[in-house]
Amino acid sequence: MTDETDGTFVVTHADAESAVLRDVDSGQVHTLGDGHEVEAGDVLTATLAPEPPLAVTMEVVEVTAHRHVTLESSAEPPTTQERDIAAEQGVGELTKRERAGKGEIHVITVPAAETDAAVEDVLDDEETLARAARIPDVTRVEVRSDAEAGTVSVRYLP
Repeated sequence: MTDETDGTFVVTHADAESAVLRDVDSGQVHTLGDGHEVEAGDVLTATLAPEPPLAVTMEVVEVTAHRHVTLESSAEPPTTQERDIAAEQGVGELTKRERAGKGEIHVITVPAAETDAAVEDVLDDEETLARAARIPDVTRVEVRSDAEAGTVSVRYLP
């Protein structure tokens, strides 16, 4: 019997002594002991196992894929397509679309006065990184906004 766990994990925190990984499908959190070679923002498709002798922390048994995802706020405004999507939806609505090529675009409409706060919420939300991890080849999340229109676009990019 093995206690190994296979999955896709996002590194939500890493320092010299430990790292915290979150399974993007189950939400389960695992702690790696020292000796890890990951940093916050990394996405691992891997196998984890309890670290002997106490099995309090986990160790990486095998990594089949490793990428780093960056999250950034862009000074660029939403694209014409994103503005058109926002114009068709009400405040508080979210529309998801595949990008031409690879990735996804999420368009969110918010009250105009709350646009900057919405951008910060997206950048600070661990789920943004988890979504990026679920989309193949995504290595960058770019958030664009238009404060006058109350439009926030989240672009998941390769």
